[in-house]
Amino acid sequence: MPGPAIDLADVGLTLSGNAGAVDVLRGLTLTVAKGEALGLVGPSGSGKSSLLMVMAGLERASRGRVTVLGHDFGAMSEDGLALFRRNHMGIVFQSFHLIPTMTALENVALPLELAHVGDAMARAREELAAVGLAQRAGHYPSQLSGGEQGRVALARASAPRPRILLADEPTGSLDAASARVMMDLLFGLRERHGATLVLVTHSPELAAACDRVVHLRDGRLDRTAERAGS
Repeated sequence: MPGPAIDLADVGLTLSGNAGAVDVLRGLTLTVAKGEALGLVGPSGSGKSSLLMVMAGLERASRGRVTVLGHDFGAMSEDGLALFRRNHMGIVFQSFHLIPTMTALENVALPLELAHVGDAMARAREELAAVGLAQRAGHYPSQLSGGEQGRVALARASAPRPRILLADEPTGSLDAASARVMMDLLFGLRERHGATLVLVTHSPELAAACDRVVHLRDGRLDRTAERAGS
């Protein structure tokens, strides 16, 4: 399919809270090429995670246009967006969101089973092996370290062979050694499956590994920071 992986045109996001309406994203225009690794950086509250959620269709833009793999998110129903994510996207959240009553293997197999993949368990084992956790397949999240939970979450996100992989602070809750392992695995799986990668991070090392880095401030692209290369 021709065109970029993600194309945002004048995207805004306004959320309502106790203090009233808040403009979280303000007129963002951004294109992510297919196969690109893009880092989203900026101070806390700058809109990075919200931008990632808009790219995933988990938040609907209040204005502007969001086009992903040629599909206009504004024209899709919630069910349509859920199916699109299932078929084309993998998402790694900072808190990982593993299902506590499922083993590592069952967590990884879940999206494959929902997509009616015939060899779900075999592929799940393959993905766990790819992140070095073949021997932990039968363990529950509570029996795994934080770094191991992150690797299971990454295996789950990559198992359906997504065309787009989104990660929100994937190393934020990990110690330095586990963060390095997670980073290597994240980019290794991206190369293995040829996916477009967009990640939110405060880690200079993780950002430096990306093909391009976009800086956000107050819900806008910070072009000054990009020119400065900071």
